[in-house]
Amino acid sequence: MKTTITLRDFFKHFPDDERCLEHLFNVRFGEQHPCPKCDRVGGWHRIKAERAYSCQWCGHHLHPTVGTPFQQTRTPLQLWFFAIFLFTTTRNGVAAKELQRQLGVTYKTAWRMADLIRKHMAGVDGDPRVGGLGKVVEIDETYVGGNKRKGWNRCHSTKTVVMGMLERDGEVLTTVVPDNRKTTLLPKIAKHVEPGSIIHTDELQSYKRVRDLGFEHHTVSHGRGDYVGPTGGHVQGIENFWGQLKRSINGTYIHVSGKHLWKYAKEAEYRFNRRSHPDLMFPELVSTFAPLS
Repeated sequence: MKTTITLRDFFKHFPDDERCLEHLFNVRFGEQHPCPKCDRVGGWHRIKAERAYSCQWCGHHLHPTVGTPFQQTRTPLQLWFFAIFLFTTTRNGVAAKELQRQLGVTYKTAWRMADLIRKHMAGVDGDPRVGGLGKVVEIDETYVGGNKRKGWNRCHSTKTVVMGMLERDGEVLTTVVPDNRKTTLLPKIAKHVEPGSIIHTDELQSYKRVRDLGFEHHTVSHGRGDYVGPTGGHVQGIENFWGQLKRSINGTYIHVSGKHLWKYAKEAEYRFNRRSHPDLMFPELVSTFAPLS
């Protein structure tokens, strides 16, 4: 199995801005795309003065970058594509400072590019429900950022709570939540977990009413030092994901504010959900965009 797109592959397919724009036009429209103005099907001609194509019949313009992270940017498209390439060929993400060095842009531009790429990853990954009849879903929460002071208490900390739901041997879904109370966590479970799933959690009090949602529920007591509960419940899969997320944040980004944490969690989620086919991440991100209204 091919694990990554190589640098040689990248420059072979995207040697310049023109090829990048042509790629965007082809994946979003194509030569046989009917003109939204005259409704005729035919050739589209490149307009050199702007990032656009013109209908051969009525002259209507199509802009392939509209509705993408590349809309309204003066940064060359090849640099955008290369930034995405870097995001999909590194295990723990790319810091804005590293993008600045690699691309030769300002730090402000690099930060904005990284921010939009993470949002794009989140949009492409979406929020599909996990689990299903007879499938195991591990649910856990973790605490990121803030300051751990003497007498620190999770309920009164400056840390941000991230909730995760992992379908065993399947995909993970993350969501930033304000706290770990049952009134916060249980509605998230009802919304994102398919009926008929078997839920595994630790013994946090907030999960005591999971059965009331109609799920079979198994627990493990970390307080007693157990890794697997008496009925086989464990959350080792989602805990491994938390380890990956924190290695990315602590090792690559150093510090992430609570305001932006959801994007970093979604970046890790996107990468994790494509762990079996990492070579498909780059083609997917430069070919999947929301349809134009």
